[in-house]
Parts: sequence; structure tokens; C-alpha cells
Amino acid sequence: MKPPYNITPRILKQVSGISEKIGEVNANYINKPSPQLRKQNKIKTIHSSLGIEGNTLSLEQITALIENKRVIGPKKDILEVLNAIRVYDDLESLDPYSSKSFLKSHKLLMDGLVENAGRYRNQNVGIFQGSRGAHIAPPSENVPFLMNDLFEYLKKEDELTLIKSCVFHYEMEFIHPFLDGNGRMGRLWQTVILMNEYSVFGFLPFETLISQTQQDYYEALSTSDINGNSTIFIEYMLNVIEKSMSELLNFNQKIFTETDRLEYFIKLGKTEFSRKDYLNVFKDISSATASRDLKKGVDLNLFERTGYKNLTIYRLSR
Repeated sequence: MKPPYNITPRILKQVSGISEKIGEVNANYINKPSPQLRKQNKIKTIHSSLGIEGNTLSLEQITALIENKRVIGPKKDILEVLNAIRVYDDLESLDPYSSKSFLKSHKLLMDGLVENAGRYRNQNVGIFQGSRGAHIAPPSENVPFLMNDLFEYLKKEDELTLIKSCVFHYEMEFIHPFLDGNGRMGRLWQTVILMNEYSVFGFLPFETLISQTQQDYYEALSTSDINGNSTIFIEYMLNVIEKSMSELLNFNQKIFTETDRLEYFIKLGKTEFSRKDYLNVFKDISSATASRDLKKGVDLNLFERTGYKNLTIYRLSR
């Protein structure tokens, strides 16, 4: 069964814009970020996703926990962060199409926080705002069937991954398969789905923008519930993703260093090359910057240099 939604002109424009930015990411070698950038984005992701759920730890405290330093704070909040670190450290091993992988992630994420972590709920639940029922989830006996159906939908090759990830996020929140941890699992699994096709999503903290537009996030979920389809939520999430990618591209211009470029170039496995070859990879730098990069590579014994001026050839050191 295909979950209901409509492809609107706005969605088409958003998908086109995101696709262009993914092309920019690949063209500007940001799909292989520096370790420092990966670390910063993991901290932002964990801070934002857990902050939406009420976690009080600061960016500095989460950084300290990642660095195995002692932190003073609420025991529950610290455990939430430690669990999230375990999951986000292992993102690349998760299978977006596997319910077993999904349940395993919930177990890690919620270990010590709830009973029956890693298992679908066995009781009926509702979400209330004051005394008003904002959302009554499907009966618990329907949850395994509904989730299996949702994972089957993910496997459809004629659906765009960008849209499937948003649909999964919304439908999972609607089904509400767990007693607790549904919000953070929805955001986590959208990342897993996207990074399976586009590596950039492994370090794109779009949860930061969700936390900054939290009211819009919940309104998009609520409106989609009322409409009986996920169209509004898809538009909201694609907007968040596109803005996050714009911020990444702008941020990258400021922080990418010659060392980052050299590390990336070496990973390409070119054993012999010229400055022109180097510039063909890094199209946004000048010839003078390329020459400085390559000189540093020689000084660090990463390359060996032969020839003179325009005839200079570089070879990877063995």
C-alpha cells in the first residue's frame, strides 16, 4: 500500500532545489568532510533532536560526553545523550529497509530509559494537549502490520528517496509504534534512509532547523493528520532539508582547509597527477591556492615532485 500524499508544485520545486545542492556538495568535495566537521555536526544533531524531547544538556556538555569526559547533569539526560552517541556513531551500519535494524536502534536509543526498549508497544496510546486528544494512535495490535507495510513502501524503487524519507517520518509518527522515543526515532530513521543514497545526510544536522521551527514541525504533523495525507509534512521537511544544505554549503566555504583538500585528494587514489588535475577536483580554488596546497603536500612527504613549472608532475609517496 502506498501512503497517501500529493505531489504539489512546491514539492517539485523543493526536490529540484535539493538535487541541485546535492550536486554542489559532490562537486565541492563536501561529501567527504573533515573529522572535525563530522564531530561538530554529530554534536548539533544529538543536541537538537534530544532538545526537542526536553533534554537540558548543552552543546558543551554533549561535546564533553563524546570526548569521554565527566559531566554533571540530570542522570536521565546524560543517559539519553550516551545512548544517542552509540547510535549516531554507528549510522552507516543501519539498514533503512530492515524493521530489525529499526528496532535494534530503538533499543540502543532508549536503553535504560523505558521498559521494553526495542519492542513495539502492546497498549493503546494517545497524544493529548491539555485535556484535548491531539492524536489517537492506531490500536496496538495493528502496529506490527502497519510498520511492516511501511517498510515495504520504502523498498519501492519508483518513489524518490527524498519523498519516501519524509513519508516514512510522518507515517511512523502517526502509527506511534513505541510507548516513548517515537519523535527521535522518526528523525533518526529519516537520516538513515537519506544517507543510504546520499552520504551528505550522514553529517547534515537538519534536526537543528527542526528544533528552531519546532512549532511548525508539530503543526505540519497535526495538519497532515487532519488532511489524512502527509503532503504538508513533506513540504515542511523538504524546506528544512533544503535550508540545512544551504547552510552547509555556506559554512563549508569558511572552514575547509588545505589539509582537508589534501586528505580528500589522496583518498581518490590518483597515483600521478598535475596541478591541472588537482584543480579539476577543486574547481572553486585559484591556481595559486592549488600550488600552495601541493607544496604543502610535498613538504609533508605526501607527494614527490618532478619537472618544472607547467610540466611539473606529482606522484603519491609510497
